[in-house]
Amino acid sequence: MGPFSIVSRLFLDFGILSWDILLTLSNLVRRKRRIGHVTPQGHPGYGKHWPEYSPPKETDSRCSCPALNAMANHGIIPRSGRNISFVEVGDHIRTTYNFSPTFCSFVPRFAARMLKKNYSEDLFDLEELDLHNGIEHDGSLLRLDSALEQTQSTKHVPFIEELLAAATGKDEKDNTVITTKDLSRILGKRRAVARAVNKEFSLSFFHKIFGSTNAATLVTVFGGRVDDLHSFLHEERLPEGWESHIRQHHGITLMQLNKTIL
Repeated sequence: MGPFSIVSRLFLDFGILSWDILLTLSNLVRRKRRIGHVTPQGHPGYGKHWPEYSPPKETDSRCSCPALNAMANHGIIPRSGRNISFVEVGDHIRTTYNFSPTFCSFVPRFAARMLKKNYSEDLFDLEELDLHNGIEHDGSLLRLDSALEQTQSTKHVPFIEELLAAATGKDEKDNTVITTKDLSRILGKRRAVARAVNKEFSLSFFHKIFGSTNAATLVTVFGGRVDDLHSFLHEERLPEGWESHIRQHHGITLMQLNKTIL
């Protein structure tokens, strides 16, 4: 990468983060989206009606991210999980889960750089995102380390069950929910055990933050509701009648998401 490309990337990242601050401030004063109307009209999931769920075939591509896998299983992105546009996947993440346009620009751009691909022109398969120590990392919440399980789309059911059983909270409707403290406790345990059993274990500060951010989405997007998370984590299916719990006008921003884990 030449000096010009590095400078251009820095200016782009600075622009996205500056935009993120403006959206965060705007979220404070703009009216929240109405319940039942979080997903925009004309997009899959509007009115809490999601496209038909279909589990992946053996030839389909999946990754370690349940959110992306669920989108493929519902046909929001290609069901095969292959030949996906970086630009389009960001748009679909925004309308499905109500993440901010800054998040949905920054993360796919980061993935494109990681894979040495062109954000605007190239395509990717979901499994490519599991490049070790790119986005995928050791000590994750739901998967065995790649040294122990190379296919990172493989769910580790005992981890999922332990996570759901660790829920200590209740919401206003008396549903059992996972709290941020629950997540912190389980994630700390995951990392300690992974460090002990995996001789090749590594976890940078960046991946600690990234892993914590991913875990926090179970609370921000799903409200931590165990009933909803059961189908989402076990089957990678969006629950019937579900919509994102994020109701901010511009969606949850990078700044707001990071605040959740700090």
